Amino acid sequence: MFDAAKTKEDVIQWICDYFKNNGPDCNAVIGISGGKDSSIVAALCEKALGKDRVFGVLMPQGEQHDINFSKDLVDHLGIKHLEINIKDSVDSLLSKITQSGLSVNRQAQVNTPARIRMTTLYAVSAILNGRVANTCNLSEDWVGYSTKYGDSAGDFSPLANLTVTEVRLLGKELALPVKFIEKTPEDGLSGLSDEDNLGFTYAVLDKYIRESICEDIDIMAKIDKLHQTNLHKLSLIPSFKPNCNLSKV
Repeated sequence: MFDAAKTKEDVIQWICDYFKNNGPDCNAVIGISGGKDSSIVAALCEKALGKDRVFGVLMPQGEQHDINFSKDLVDHLGIKHLEINIKDSVDSLLSKITQSGLSVNRQAQVNTPARIRMTTLYAVSAILNGRVANTCNLSEDWVGYSTKYGDSAGDFSPLANLTVTEVRLLGKELALPVKFIEKTPEDGLSGLSDEDNLGFTYAVLDKYIRESICEDIDIMAKIDKLHQTNLHKLSLIPSFKPNCNLSKV
């Protein structure tokens, strides 16, 4: 049984320990989308470090219809923040790629903004003596619903071993307003929700992750395939290891 109260205290202490060992004077830098993950990570960091050491970065791409969620979240927590619109950066890069003779496909359109956002976070972090928070959760990571070197990057990851169901319970334990915990996550391009794109709910996925139970064998097979296909996103970059024990001639 998941103990949200104990988990809240444990993860707050974990964040404290991380900063004690990896930058006692550093600030937590967090990309704020207004959704459950960034909201809960920001709230946890505020509890662990205090408002003065948590910095939120809002990164819309042009006009973002739900940007008020992000603004309301930083106001609710009382943390410092700034807004950096990444539209010009994304458009300029994709335009230069097109000018080089390549056609920009959907994968590039989807993943490039996430990687530019992470570049933005690290630029801000460099200026503010920061450590960048990874806001991914176990459920999304399990099926590869993240961008390699985009939102899957970061210096510390409070939610990486918690399912969506558990993350939401943690948000309630933190007394966050329901709108942040239950906000429907979207891909930001098609207007579809994560669950629409995946073809199954997080409740089904979480039950399979934690209990190995899935009543629909087709969905189970799809989850297994997604998990296996996307394991590379969770692994260290493969590196060649030379044989350095060769005897000298």
